[in-house]
Amino acid sequence: MVDTILITISLLSLVIWFVQEKMARPQQQQKLNELIVSGQQIPAEQLQADTNPGWNETLFKFTAAIWIAWAASVVLIKDGDFAFVLVMLTFLSGVIVGLDKLIFAGARKAYVESKAVADYLAKYTQEQRESLSLYFGEDMVVGEYAKSFFPVLAFVLVLRSFVVEPFQIPSGSMVPTLLVGDYILVNKYTYGLRLPVVGTKVVEVGEPERGDSMVFFPPHKDIYFIKRVIGLPGDQITYKNKVLSINGKVMEQTLLAELPPLNPQVRMFSENLTGVEHLAHSSLRSNTITPITNQQGDFSITVKPGHYWMMGDNRDNSADSRSWGQVPEERIVGKAFAIWLHWPTFGDIPTFSRMGAIQ
Repeated sequence: MVDTILITISLLSLVIWFVQEKMARPQQQQKLNELIVSGQQIPAEQLQADTNPGWNETLFKFTAAIWIAWAASVVLIKDGDFAFVLVMLTFLSGVIVGLDKLIFAGARKAYVESKAVADYLAKYTQEQRESLSLYFGEDMVVGEYAKSFFPVLAFVLVLRSFVVEPFQIPSGSMVPTLLVGDYILVNKYTYGLRLPVVGTKVVEVGEPERGDSMVFFPPHKDIYFIKRVIGLPGDQITYKNKVLSINGKVMEQTLLAELPPLNPQVRMFSENLTGVEHLAHSSLRSNTITPITNQQGDFSITVKPGHYWMMGDNRDNSADSRSWGQVPEERIVGKAFAIWLHWPTFGDIPTFSRMGAIQ
Protein backbone atom coordinates (compact mmCIF):
# COMPACT_ATOMS: atom_id res chain seq x y z
CA MET A 1 0.00 0.00 0.00
CA VAL A 2 2.79 2.43 0.93
CA ASP A 3 4.55 1.70 -2.38
CA THR A 4 1.33 2.36 -4.30
CA ILE A 5 0.91 5.69 -2.50
CA LEU A 6 4.52 6.54 -3.39
CA ILE A 7 3.96 5.86 -7.09
CA THR A 8 0.81 8.01 -7.06
CA ILE A 9 2.36 11.04 -5.37
CA SER A 10 5.50 10.77 -7.48
CA LEU A 11 3.38 11.03 -10.63
CA LEU A 12 1.40 13.89 -9.09
CA SER A 13 4.62 15.72 -8.23
CA LEU A 14 5.88 15.29 -11.78
CA VAL A 15 2.62 16.69 -13.17
CA ILE A 16 2.70 19.60 -10.71
CA TRP A 17 6.27 20.48 -11.70
CA PHE A 18 5.34 20.36 -15.38
CA VAL A 19 2.28 22.58 -14.81
CA GLN A 20 4.45 25.07 -12.92
CA GLU A 21 6.88 25.39 -15.81
CA LYS A 22 4.24 25.42 -18.56
CA MET A 23 1.71 27.72 -16.87
CA ALA A 24 3.11 29.48 -13.80
CA ARG A 25 6.38 30.43 -15.51
CA PRO A 26 4.71 32.25 -18.47
CA GLN A 27 2.43 34.11 -16.03
CA GLN A 28 5.46 35.13 -13.98
CA GLN A 29 7.27 36.42 -17.07
CA GLN A 30 4.15 38.21 -18.33
CA LYS A 31 3.85 40.20 -15.08
CA LEU A 32 7.53 41.13 -15.24
CA ASN A 33 7.11 42.19 -18.88
CA GLU A 34 4.24 44.48 -17.87
CA LEU A 35 6.45 46.14 -15.27
CA ILE A 36 9.25 46.52 -17.83
CA VAL A 37 6.91 48.16 -20.35
CA SER A 38 5.46 50.51 -17.73
CA GLY A 39 8.93 51.38 -16.43
CA GLN A 40 7.70 50.89 -12.87
CA GLN A 41 10.35 49.76 -10.39
CA ILE A 42 9.23 48.14 -7.17
CA PRO A 43 11.22 46.70 -4.23
CA ALA A 44 12.92 43.40 -5.00
CA GLU A 45 10.96 41.40 -2.43
CA GLN A 46 7.68 42.86 -3.67
CA LEU A 47 8.70 42.09 -7.24
CA GLN A 48 9.05 38.40 -6.44
CA ALA A 49 5.77 38.33 -4.53
CA ASP A 50 3.80 40.23 -7.20
CA THR A 51 5.03 38.13 -10.13
CA ASN A 52 4.42 34.73 -8.49
CA PRO A 53 0.90 33.48 -9.29
CA GLY A 54 -1.10 32.84 -6.12
CA TRP A 55 -2.24 29.42 -7.28
CA ASN A 56 1.40 28.38 -7.73
CA GLU A 57 2.08 28.83 -4.01
CA THR A 58 -1.01 26.76 -3.22
CA LEU A 59 0.21 24.05 -5.57
CA PHE A 60 3.54 23.88 -3.77
CA LYS A 61 1.82 23.60 -0.36
CA PHE A 62 -0.31 20.77 -1.74
CA THR A 63 2.83 18.97 -2.96
CA ALA A 64 4.46 19.32 0.46
CA ALA A 65 1.29 18.05 2.15
CA ILE A 66 1.05 14.85 0.08
CA TRP A 67 4.70 14.01 0.73
CA ILE A 68 4.23 14.54 4.46
CA ALA A 69 1.15 12.31 4.30
CA TRP A 70 3.19 9.60 2.59
CA ALA A 71 5.91 9.83 5.24
CA ALA A 72 3.23 9.48 7.93
CA SER A 73 1.82 6.40 6.17
CA VAL A 74 5.27 4.79 6.26
CA VAL A 75 5.44 5.28 10.03
CA LEU A 76 1.85 4.22 10.75
CA ILE A 77 1.42 1.32 8.31
CA LYS A 78 5.04 0.13 8.64
CA ASP A 79 5.04 -1.20 5.12
CA GLY A 80 7.02 -0.60 1.96
CA ASP A 81 10.41 -1.47 0.56
CA PHE A 82 13.23 1.04 1.12
CA ALA A 83 14.97 -0.09 -2.06
CA PHE A 84 11.82 0.69 -4.05
CA VAL A 85 11.49 4.06 -2.31
CA LEU A 86 15.07 4.95 -3.19
CA VAL A 87 14.62 3.90 -6.82
CA MET A 88 11.36 5.87 -7.17
CA LEU A 89 12.78 9.04 -5.60
CA THR A 90 15.92 8.84 -7.74
CA PHE A 91 13.85 8.20 -10.86
CA LEU A 92 11.45 11.07 -10.11
CA SER A 93 14.19 13.61 -9.40
CA GLY A 94 16.22 12.38 -12.39
CA VAL A 95 13.27 12.73 -14.78
CA ILE A 96 12.59 16.27 -13.58
CA VAL A 97 16.27 17.25 -13.88
CA GLY A 98 16.54 15.68 -17.34
CA LEU A 99 13.33 17.15 -18.75
CA ASP A 100 14.14 20.56 -17.32
CA LYS A 101 17.52 20.59 -19.02
CA LEU A 102 16.03 19.47 -22.34
CA ILE A 103 12.89 21.61 -22.40
CA PHE A 104 12.84 24.54 -19.97
CA ALA A 105 16.30 25.57 -18.73
CA GLY A 106 17.48 27.09 -22.00
CA ALA A 107 14.37 29.22 -22.41
CA ARG A 108 14.63 30.53 -18.84
CA LYS A 109 18.27 31.46 -19.31
CA ALA A 110 17.56 33.23 -22.61
CA TYR A 111 14.74 35.20 -21.01
CA VAL A 112 16.81 36.41 -18.05
CA GLU A 113 19.72 37.34 -20.33
CA SER A 114 17.49 39.21 -22.79
CA LYS A 115 18.29 42.94 -23.06
CA ALA A 116 14.93 44.15 -21.69
CA VAL A 117 15.10 42.00 -18.56
CA ALA A 118 18.81 42.62 -18.00
CA ASP A 119 18.32 46.41 -18.30
CA TYR A 120 15.37 46.32 -15.88
CA LEU A 121 17.22 44.24 -13.27
CA ALA A 122 20.30 46.48 -13.61
CA LYS A 123 18.39 49.13 -11.64
CA TYR A 124 18.72 47.03 -8.48
CA THR A 125 21.76 46.48 -6.27
CA GLN A 126 24.14 43.68 -7.22
CA GLU A 127 22.85 41.43 -4.42
CA GLN A 128 19.23 42.05 -5.39
CA ARG A 129 20.04 41.59 -9.07
CA GLU A 130 21.64 38.21 -8.40
CA SER A 131 18.66 37.13 -6.29
CA LEU A 132 16.15 38.22 -8.93
CA SER A 133 18.13 36.58 -11.73
CA LEU A 134 18.01 33.31 -9.82
CA TYR A 135 14.31 33.77 -9.11
CA PHE A 136 13.36 34.29 -12.75
CA GLY A 137 15.98 31.97 -14.23
CA GLU A 138 16.15 28.95 -11.91
CA ASP A 139 13.75 26.09 -11.18
CA MET A 140 10.58 26.56 -9.23
CA VAL A 141 10.39 24.86 -5.84
CA VAL A 142 9.56 21.28 -6.90
CA GLY A 143 12.23 21.34 -9.59
CA GLU A 144 14.72 22.98 -7.23
CA TYR A 145 14.30 20.20 -4.66
CA ALA A 146 14.62 17.57 -7.39
CA LYS A 147 17.84 19.11 -8.69
CA SER A 148 19.28 19.29 -5.15
CA PHE A 149 18.39 15.72 -4.17
CA PHE A 150 19.13 13.88 -7.42
CA PRO A 151 22.95 13.56 -7.16
CA VAL A 152 22.72 12.49 -3.52
CA LEU A 153 19.96 9.97 -4.22
CA ALA A 154 21.79 8.60 -7.26
CA PHE A 155 25.00 8.15 -5.25
CA VAL A 156 23.19 6.38 -2.40
CA LEU A 157 21.29 4.18 -4.85
CA VAL A 158 24.46 3.02 -6.60
CA LEU A 159 26.31 2.51 -3.30
CA ARG A 160 23.44 0.62 -1.68
CA SER A 161 22.55 -1.46 -4.72
CA PHE A 162 25.98 -2.52 -5.92
CA VAL A 163 28.53 -1.96 -3.13
CA VAL A 164 27.40 -2.14 0.49
CA GLU A 165 24.11 -1.83 2.37
CA PRO A 166 23.44 -1.40 6.11
CA PHE A 167 20.94 -3.58 8.00
CA GLN A 168 19.70 -3.82 11.56
CA ILE A 169 19.28 -7.21 13.27
CA PRO A 170 15.66 -7.36 14.51
CA SER A 171 15.58 -10.80 16.17
CA GLY A 172 17.70 -13.25 18.12
CA SER A 173 17.77 -15.99 15.49
CA MET A 174 21.53 -15.51 14.90
CA VAL A 175 22.58 -15.38 18.57
CA PRO A 176 25.40 -15.55 19.63
CA THR A 177 26.93 -14.38 16.33
CA LEU A 178 24.55 -11.44 15.93
CA LEU A 179 22.51 -9.79 18.68
CA VAL A 180 19.28 -7.83 18.53
CA GLY A 181 20.25 -4.24 17.78
CA ASP A 182 23.42 -5.03 15.87
CA TYR A 183 23.86 -2.85 12.80
CA ILE A 184 25.67 -4.75 10.08
CA LEU A 185 27.12 -4.12 6.63
CA VAL A 186 26.25 -6.35 3.69
CA ASN A 187 28.45 -6.81 0.64
CA LYS A 188 26.23 -6.45 -2.44
CA TYR A 189 28.68 -7.63 -5.08
CA THR A 190 30.20 -10.83 -3.59
CA TYR A 191 27.39 -12.93 -5.06
CA GLY A 192 27.05 -10.92 -8.27
CA LEU A 193 25.65 -7.49 -9.15
CA ARG A 194 21.86 -7.35 -9.13
CA LEU A 195 19.40 -4.69 -10.26
CA PRO A 196 17.69 -2.92 -7.34
CA VAL A 197 14.09 -3.93 -6.52
CA VAL A 198 13.77 -6.65 -9.19
CA GLY A 199 16.92 -8.47 -8.04
CA THR A 200 17.94 -9.67 -11.50
CA LYS A 201 21.64 -10.60 -11.61
CA VAL A 202 23.43 -8.64 -14.33
CA VAL A 203 27.07 -9.47 -13.54
CA GLU A 204 28.37 -12.83 -12.31
CA VAL A 205 30.95 -12.47 -9.53
CA GLY A 206 30.72 -15.39 -7.11
CA GLU A 207 28.38 -17.79 -5.35
CA PRO A 208 27.49 -18.29 -1.67
CA GLU A 209 29.82 -20.56 0.28
CA ARG A 210 28.96 -22.84 3.15
CA GLY A 211 29.24 -20.94 6.43
CA ASP A 212 28.48 -17.48 4.98
CA SER A 213 26.13 -15.21 6.93
CA MET A 214 23.77 -14.28 4.10
CA VAL A 215 20.98 -11.72 3.73
CA PHE A 216 18.12 -12.82 1.48
CA PHE A 217 14.38 -12.81 0.92
CA PRO A 218 12.77 -16.04 2.15
CA PRO A 219 10.52 -17.81 -0.35
CA HIS A 220 7.32 -16.89 1.48
CA LYS A 221 7.63 -13.11 1.95
CA ASP A 222 9.49 -10.03 0.69
CA ILE A 223 11.31 -8.99 3.85
CA TYR A 224 15.01 -9.24 4.64
CA PHE A 225 16.24 -12.28 6.58
CA ILE A 226 19.74 -13.16 7.69
CA LYS A 227 20.82 -16.76 8.36
CA ARG A 228 23.86 -18.92 7.82
CA VAL A 229 24.38 -20.89 4.61
CA ILE A 230 24.34 -24.56 5.65
CA GLY A 231 23.55 -26.38 2.43
CA LEU A 232 24.72 -25.66 -1.12
CA PRO A 233 22.94 -26.93 -4.25
CA GLY A 234 23.05 -30.73 -4.31
CA ASP A 235 24.10 -31.15 -0.66
CA GLN A 236 22.56 -33.87 1.49
CA ILE A 237 21.77 -32.25 4.87
CA THR A 238 21.01 -34.34 7.96
CA TYR A 239 20.19 -32.91 11.40
CA LYS A 240 20.00 -35.48 14.19
CA ASN A 241 20.23 -34.93 17.93
CA LYS A 242 21.11 -31.28 17.16
CA VAL A 243 24.20 -32.26 15.17
CA LEU A 244 24.59 -31.44 11.47
CA SER A 245 25.92 -33.83 8.86
CA ILE A 246 26.62 -32.67 5.33
CA ASN A 247 27.08 -35.20 2.57
CA GLY A 248 27.61 -37.89 5.20
CA LYS A 249 30.25 -35.95 7.15
CA VAL A 250 29.48 -34.86 10.73
CA MET A 251 30.10 -31.16 11.38
CA GLU A 252 32.31 -31.09 14.48
CA GLN A 253 30.96 -29.24 17.54
CA THR A 254 33.03 -28.08 20.54
CA LEU A 255 31.11 -27.26 23.73
CA LEU A 256 32.11 -23.85 25.12
CA ALA A 257 29.59 -23.19 27.89
CA GLU A 258 26.14 -23.95 29.28
CA LEU A 259 24.19 -20.79 30.02
CA PRO A 260 23.18 -19.29 32.36
CA PRO A 261 25.68 -20.87 34.77
CA LEU A 262 23.29 -21.37 37.73
CA ASN A 263 20.34 -22.66 35.71
CA PRO A 264 21.57 -23.78 32.26
CA GLN A 265 19.02 -23.55 29.47
CA VAL A 266 21.22 -23.44 26.37
CA ARG A 267 24.58 -24.73 25.28
CA MET A 268 26.99 -22.48 23.39
CA PHE A 269 29.32 -24.33 21.07
CA SER A 270 31.73 -23.80 18.21
CA GLU A 271 30.78 -25.54 14.97
CA ASN A 272 33.09 -26.33 12.08
CA LEU A 273 31.26 -26.17 8.74
CA THR A 274 33.92 -27.83 6.56
CA GLY A 275 36.53 -25.26 7.56
CA VAL A 276 34.32 -22.34 8.61
CA GLU A 277 34.27 -21.94 12.41
CA HIS A 278 31.34 -20.13 14.00
CA LEU A 279 29.49 -19.92 17.33
CA ALA A 280 26.02 -21.33 17.85
CA HIS A 281 23.38 -21.93 20.52
CA SER A 282 21.06 -24.88 21.06
CA SER A 283 18.55 -25.68 23.76
CA LEU A 284 19.41 -28.24 26.44
CA ARG A 285 15.95 -29.70 25.98
CA SER A 286 15.53 -32.91 24.06
CA ASN A 287 14.48 -32.90 20.40
CA THR A 288 10.86 -31.79 20.59
CA ILE A 289 8.77 -29.57 18.37
CA THR A 290 10.27 -26.08 18.66
CA PRO A 291 8.04 -23.03 19.25
CA ILE A 292 9.41 -21.13 16.25
CA THR A 293 9.95 -23.75 13.57
CA ASN A 294 6.98 -25.87 14.70
CA GLN A 295 8.87 -28.90 13.47
CA GLN A 296 10.52 -31.98 14.90
CA GLY A 297 14.22 -31.24 15.38
CA ASP A 298 15.60 -34.10 13.28
CA PHE A 299 15.42 -33.98 9.48
CA SER A 300 17.17 -35.04 6.30
CA ILE A 301 16.96 -33.06 3.06
CA THR A 302 18.66 -32.75 -0.32
CA VAL A 303 19.22 -29.18 -1.49
CA LYS A 304 17.71 -28.54 -4.92
CA PRO A 305 19.76 -27.07 -7.78
CA GLY A 306 19.90 -23.29 -7.59
CA HIS A 307 18.78 -23.29 -3.94
CA TYR A 308 20.36 -22.91 -0.49
CA TRP A 309 19.53 -24.36 2.92
CA MET A 310 19.62 -21.65 5.60
CA MET A 311 19.67 -22.03 9.39
CA GLY A 312 20.06 -19.55 12.26
CA ASP A 313 22.94 -19.91 14.71
CA ASN A 314 20.35 -19.89 17.51
CA ARG A 315 19.29 -23.33 16.35
CA ASP A 316 16.18 -23.86 18.49
CA ASN A 317 14.89 -20.28 18.15
CA SER A 318 15.17 -19.57 14.46
CA ALA A 319 12.52 -19.51 11.75
CA ASP A 320 14.61 -20.71 8.82
CA SER A 321 14.63 -23.30 6.02
CA ARG A 322 13.12 -25.80 8.46
CA SER A 323 10.01 -23.58 8.47
CA TRP A 324 9.71 -22.15 4.99
CA GLY A 325 11.99 -24.25 2.80
CA GLN A 326 14.97 -23.67 0.58
CA VAL A 327 16.03 -20.23 -0.68
CA PRO A 328 16.17 -19.76 -4.48
CA GLU A 329 19.30 -18.13 -5.87
CA GLU A 330 17.31 -15.19 -7.23
CA ARG A 331 16.22 -14.26 -3.67
CA ILE A 332 19.79 -13.59 -2.50
CA VAL A 333 20.66 -10.05 -1.36
CA GLY A 334 24.29 -10.20 -0.20
CA LYS A 335 26.89 -11.38 2.28
CA ALA A 336 26.97 -9.91 5.82
CA PHE A 337 30.60 -9.14 6.61
CA ALA A 338 30.83 -6.69 9.54
CA ILE A 339 29.12 -5.27 12.63
CA TRP A 340 29.62 -1.51 12.88
CA LEU A 341 27.21 -0.45 15.65
CA HIS A 342 25.15 -1.94 18.48
CA TRP A 343 21.98 -0.05 19.44
CA PRO A 344 19.17 -2.29 20.82
CA THR A 345 16.56 0.46 21.47
CA PHE A 346 16.29 4.23 21.28
CA GLY A 347 16.46 4.27 25.07
CA ASP A 348 19.95 2.75 25.00
CA ILE A 349 23.24 4.44 24.22
CA PRO A 350 24.73 3.33 20.88
CA THR A 351 28.06 1.58 21.23
CA PHE A 352 30.83 0.44 18.92
CA SER A 353 31.97 -2.27 21.33
CA ARG A 354 30.81 -5.05 18.99
CA MET A 355 32.42 -3.58 15.89
CA GLY A 356 34.23 -6.21 13.88
CA ALA A 357 34.04 -8.90 11.20
CA ILE A 358 31.19 -11.42 11.19
CA GLN A 359 32.32 -15.03 11.44
